Amino acid sequence: PDRPGISVKLSALHPRFEAISRGRVMTELVPLLTDLARRAKSFELNFTVDAEEADRLELSLDVIAATLGDTSLAGWDGFGLAIQAYQKRASDVIDYVDALARAHNRGLMVRLVKGAYWDTEIKRAQERGLDGYPVFTRKAMTDLNYVACARKLLGLQPRLFPQFATHNALTVATVLELADRSEGFEFQRLHGMGEALYAQLVEDRPEFAYRTYAPVGSHRDLLAYLVRRLLENGANSSFVALAADEAVPVKTLLKRPAAVIGSAAQASHPKIPLPRDLLLPQRINSRGIEFGERAAFDKLVAAVAAEKTPAAGSASDATTPDADAAVTAARHGFESWSTMAAARRAAALEKAAELLESRAAHFIALLQREGGKTLDDALSELREAADFCRYYAAEGRKLFGSDQAMPGPTGESNRLRLRGRGVFVAISPWNFPLAIFLGQVTAALMAGNTVVAKPAEQTPLIAVQAVKLLHEAGVPADALRLVLGDGRIGAALVAHPAAAGVVFTGSTEVARSINRTLAASEGPIVPLIAETGGINAMIADATALPEQVADDAVTSAFRSAGQRCSALRLLFVQGEVADRMIEMIAGAARELKIGDATDPSTHVGPVIDVQAKSRLDAHIARMKREARVHYAGRAPEGNFVAPHIFELNDAGQLTEEVFGPILHVVRYDAERLEDVLQSIAATRFGLTLGIHSRIDDMVEAIVARLPTGNVYVNRNMIGAVVGVQPFGGHGLSGTGPKAGGPHYLARFATEQTVTINTAAAGGNAALLSGDE
Repeated sequence: PDRPGISVKLSALHPRFEAISRGRVMTELVPLLTDLARRAKSFELNFTVDAEEADRLELSLDVIAATLGDTSLAGWDGFGLAIQAYQKRASDVIDYVDALARAHNRGLMVRLVKGAYWDTEIKRAQERGLDGYPVFTRKAMTDLNYVACARKLLGLQPRLFPQFATHNALTVATVLELADRSEGFEFQRLHGMGEALYAQLVEDRPEFAYRTYAPVGSHRDLLAYLVRRLLENGANSSFVALAADEAVPVKTLLKRPAAVIGSAAQASHPKIPLPRDLLLPQRINSRGIEFGERAAFDKLVAAVAAEKTPAAGSASDATTPDADAAVTAARHGFESWSTMAAARRAAALEKAAELLESRAAHFIALLQREGGKTLDDALSELREAADFCRYYAAEGRKLFGSDQAMPGPTGESNRLRLRGRGVFVAISPWNFPLAIFLGQVTAALMAGNTVVAKPAEQTPLIAVQAVKLLHEAGVPADALRLVLGDGRIGAALVAHPAAAGVVFTGSTEVARSINRTLAASEGPIVPLIAETGGINAMIADATALPEQVADDAVTSAFRSAGQRCSALRLLFVQGEVADRMIEMIAGAARELKIGDATDPSTHVGPVIDVQAKSRLDAHIARMKREARVHYAGRAPEGNFVAPHIFELNDAGQLTEEVFGPILHVVRYDAERLEDVLQSIAATRFGLTLGIHSRIDDMVEAIVARLPTGNVYVNRNMIGAVVGVQPFGGHGLSGTGPKAGGPHYLARFATEQTVTINTAAAGGNAALLSGDE
């Protein structure tokens, strides 16, 4: 339609535009979008809903369909939406939009674009372990699909009004070739781009309609958008970039997409593996789902709901004699397990990973009902547990599969081998009752040890099911024993004279106690592998993007109800931007849903028990007296603690780790950055650190100054991926080595060097028989 128009993004109109919040989105966003559409209609403006990321596609279509159903918009042909040709579902979306137009007996505009989030879509699919990509991985496939979609749109005129948004001269020429008339569609370009192409088009083909899309906003808001456009058009595969390169021949520019692709076998990018194959040849990636794909999401939710798992576990605590019996049994099983071929031990762990994924609904239900995990957290933990099994299996094959030949003089053989130590005691926490439990146990098993595992007393059912799964996968019962109980049972296991090592995740205080017990023993000196917590900090300077800081701070501080050892506790914000950033963080926190973890729309579930809630409530009460309150959420009845944000005068006010959804903020002056770094170092913790800055030198200086275990730059600071981001700290945060890293398994083993005098039989046969 020949009139001015505006374009809006749904994610800019609603703070939680996401699949899990569908109910809220439909209730709140549809009336807002309808009102905006009415206003556009009254001012005789076209009104286009812009495209979002693939995980929001179905939700976007739901909102659009509901808006179009409003009778006040009946007969109006000024409503439209953008469709991305790089999405594999683009053609199906066109069919859906055409069906909407038919159902409402009206015309709709369709803005066909190539797509602006390609790199994000690739990364997200890889991170979530999807079976495939929602977008084409080759640019030529996107170009080909654009042509196919253009052909379909032209065939659906006049019900659909195509708007071809492109700066590609070949694409424009192809559309002109496909069109049998000059009316009923238009071409579009972005302001400041494609000017030469469109100037020529206007001169040569004035009968066609051309529209310029221009962003509207302040410099502060537009800068990131403009940089993004520059990066897109500067990419090696971009037509704009190729056309500007005098070394690229014209025939290359005019090569049809089908000719560029070649055959169907070449439709996928050869250097972009499927998400499942991302980590090959070492191991396959753990399987996840995209919550934005409603069929998959609803199937998972239904399967979890159908599980008969009880809401909480009750178990009888073991006695000291029970603990002794478990260690004795594991000691008897050590010889057969430790001498088993490493490949067989690895196969058992890989089988365990397969069983975990095949029983995803069962373990997710356990994690939600006993551990208080939200659906997203439970799925992530299940994937992490499977990753641990596969990663340690792969590492174990390398380290324990064969001896390592060492250099030396002729007539002598020197070989280094790794061997299991004996019975390892594994003490795991309640905050990751499946992933950390299995991570500890599988590492110790892969190294040739037998294991006595004591899980947290709050989550016994999860541990029981995990041990059953490992036994089913091929780990003998006398190689893995489970002992349930409180800290007294853990202390008895640590003090057992047959304990050959301890792996522990939990508080710094308990780690110290274990260390003292081991040091006081008159028996062999055994290793302690401990991962504890930290007063984890994030530094955001004046160059950081406020929206990104807000998103990452909220995720890092409040996801899992703040019950992650990696969670953000202390945020340092440069004074010049502090007011705006704190306001955005508080606003984002306000939109989080707190409640029952089994509700798929919940963002923040309960804390683990009433004791944890009491400790957090006491800290909140203290902060309300001593600090400035920026946000104090309201929690429902039960073991719930709402997110809180407090501003401190000095970082020294936070003297210990607060294990819950409480964020402390400190302002700093740019010239006093060293004081910030000193205050972080003074905590003596060193687990995770976040940095938000667009100054590379600044980032490098902070990283060099603080030897923190895991440093995250311009992203959130939780969710370390096994084998990708090995996790663990130093100082009061742990002993190392890092879990999920290449040095971890060796700490569970002893080293043995075997030196053989091969000349002892009467001479050095190898040397004497050698050629000159």
